[in-house]
Amino acid sequence: MRLRRQPTATPRRRRPFSPFAAGLIGIVVLVLIAYTVFGGRGPFAGSPFVLRAMFTTQIQLHISSDVRIAGVDVGKIVSIQRIPGAGQAAVVTMNINSGGLPIHADATVELKPKLFLEGNFYADLRPGTPDAPALGSGSLLPAAQTSGPVQLDRVLAALTSNPRSELQTLLQGFGSSLQSPPGPGEDANQDPIVRGLSGGQALNLALKYSPGAFRASALVNQALLGTQPHDLARVITGNERLLRGLADSGPQLTDFVTNFNATLAALANQQQALSATISLLPPWLSATNNAIGPLNSSYAPTQQLARALLPGIRQLGPTIDVGIPWLRQATLLFSKPELGNLLNNLTPAVQNTASSLIATQQLLHQSDLLARCFSHNIIPVGNQSIQDPPNTTGARVYQELWQAPVGLAGASQNFDGNGRYTRALAGGGADRIQSSPLPTGGPLYGNAVLAPLGTRPAWPGQAPPVNRSVDCFTNAAAELNRVSTGGTP
Repeated sequence: MRLRRQPTATPRRRRPFSPFAAGLIGIVVLVLIAYTVFGGRGPFAGSPFVLRAMFTTQIQLHISSDVRIAGVDVGKIVSIQRIPGAGQAAVVTMNINSGGLPIHADATVELKPKLFLEGNFYADLRPGTPDAPALGSGSLLPAAQTSGPVQLDRVLAALTSNPRSELQTLLQGFGSSLQSPPGPGEDANQDPIVRGLSGGQALNLALKYSPGAFRASALVNQALLGTQPHDLARVITGNERLLRGLADSGPQLTDFVTNFNATLAALANQQQALSATISLLPPWLSATNNAIGPLNSSYAPTQQLARALLPGIRQLGPTIDVGIPWLRQATLLFSKPELGNLLNNLTPAVQNTASSLIATQQLLHQSDLLARCFSHNIIPVGNQSIQDPPNTTGARVYQELWQAPVGLAGASQNFDGNGRYTRALAGGGADRIQSSPLPTGGPLYGNAVLAPLGTRPAWPGQAPPVNRSVDCFTNAAAELNRVSTGGTP
């Protein structure tokens, strides 16, 4: 039985794009790239920050002119609208990217020319100071915060006929001075190679030496770059720090310059005296040279002193020899068996002394707090007198404190002075007294001749507040005769 081989399915090949479709896709891609490169915004880009500025002078801007902050491009000019009936006034609309934000209310815009090779003008934006409020998108800067460039034609237009003719005369005279040869003796003090030449010819001849001068200038500029990368940047950074330090010195730098100027002025006023002093220096130096010989002769006493010291120096060796045995004995005394054992015995005492010092320090600290509490609170309160009419005694609190034990001692003894108990006797009278109920029965009643005075001074109804989280002396001393609204003394 023969098996028939099944034919395999041939995969279908994808038809390529037609040349027309490929060309169309390429054109679309190129258009999108060109649009993005030349300032277009993509479909996913957010709304730009719009800033408008009012200019009252003639401006030479056009659409897509650059907007720069400190020389860095931060946006483009998107619209220039003339104001009808306002002369040359116009409103310039700018789109600012995120790198130029925030812009404050005191921002300024100035139109400046680009470099010679760049051409045209750009808007120099100064975003203002952080103290001013930030502007929102679509804000308008007034004409007082904008300015335009001053061109030569505008300067000439401001001149009248007389200044123009004088300017022409000045230019003609300047041209004549460059073309006219010098008169006899006028260039006697000039370089010989330019004598007899006119100003223009001398300037043309100076161009002959320009390559060498430019070459030397190039060498100087290359040397200013340093020998290692970033040398010039480090020099600039150092100069910046130096100048910042001079600027921070404030009036000191001004005083230094003033004093330096005064010193130089004084020296300039004494020019003749300085010249005379300098002229006298050579004789003075000669006299000094001649005085060196007698100075050398004056060293004789010094030499005699050195000779007198020689015997002592000779005895220094034997003295050292005698001192060496003493040093040996001192070494043995300071050795571990001698001084070391003494230190071992003294170590516990020193440690205990340290512990006792710590405890003593704590005791002194608590004693200091207690003394401050007595000085700031207890003693001032004890010196007060409680005003409690009609029972005011005029005595101070500490005096009444000592009188209280005497009264208690007198009340606790019996009539013969041999016992210690308090006796209460009921008497007759019109004042009825009710005591607190007893544990085993009801309240007790009695009569008194006089109405009881009660506890004096009167109980305020609540105990004074106590704050245990702060030291006693930090609290103000209590005023015993002042009662607050809530009844707390």
